[in-house]
Amino acid sequence: MLKVSIITVCLNNINTLESTLQSVQSQTYPNIEYIIIDGASTDGTLGIIEKYKNTVSKLISEKDEGIYFAINKGIKMATGDIIALLHGDDFYIDKDVIAKVAEAFEKSGADCVYGDLQYVDRINPERLIRNWQAGEYKTGLFLKGWMPPHPAFFIKKESIEKYGYYNTSLFLASDYEFMLRMIHKHAIKVQYLPEVLVKMRTGGVSNKSLLNRIKTNLEDRKAWRINKISPTLLTLYIKPLSKIGQYFNK
Repeated sequence: MLKVSIITVCLNNINTLESTLQSVQSQTYPNIEYIIIDGASTDGTLGIIEKYKNTVSKLISEKDEGIYFAINKGIKMATGDIIALLHGDDFYIDKDVIAKVAEAFEKSGADCVYGDLQYVDRINPERLIRNWQAGEYKTGLFLKGWMPPHPAFFIKKESIEKYGYYNTSLFLASDYEFMLRMIHKHAIKVQYLPEVLVKMRTGGVSNKSLLNRIKTNLEDRKAWRINKISPTLLTLYIKPLSKIGQYFNK
């Protein structure tokens, strides 16, 4: 049975973290390692985590240099076959998500599995904002502005050890660079699970302002340069435009 390491990176998430913890606690899959990397929260977040101490396998609370440093720290601590990232604003849609993901890995022999994601209102998570249906991956889709939703992306730890951790020189687009490198550049075996796996509250760092969206697009360009691969002339213009339809696909 595959072991799944779920990593939650958080900082001062007292208002949202409990739903994250509850969604992990409720999972029916029996072989889960749950790691929390907290950036030295001061708002009572650690008190919330304490309530779920029987669910948490490993906890570190200390200042770090940013979210991707924290993610890498969690991955290095992980002993599972599969790495899952579930941040303090996100939660699994139901209790069977990890069981379904593990089954998809077993049946397909894939190196990564991804599904769909819903953006929900930060205050009222029952209110749907965007519906991200990733669709089946085909070779070359990154050139057309495609990417899978990062919180619904699961990957074998051996692929990370082979092709590298998250690039900490990027502040907003390290997740994009990571998946671009794994799927497009190194062509790891991909499996799509065509259902919503994660709900993500709006207001994340990369999409909380127009300026950050512009900065993210600039970092997307850097992601291609870092990997010494070239997008088409339209790739990085299509990428943000492709998200518009998600607001109407409810």
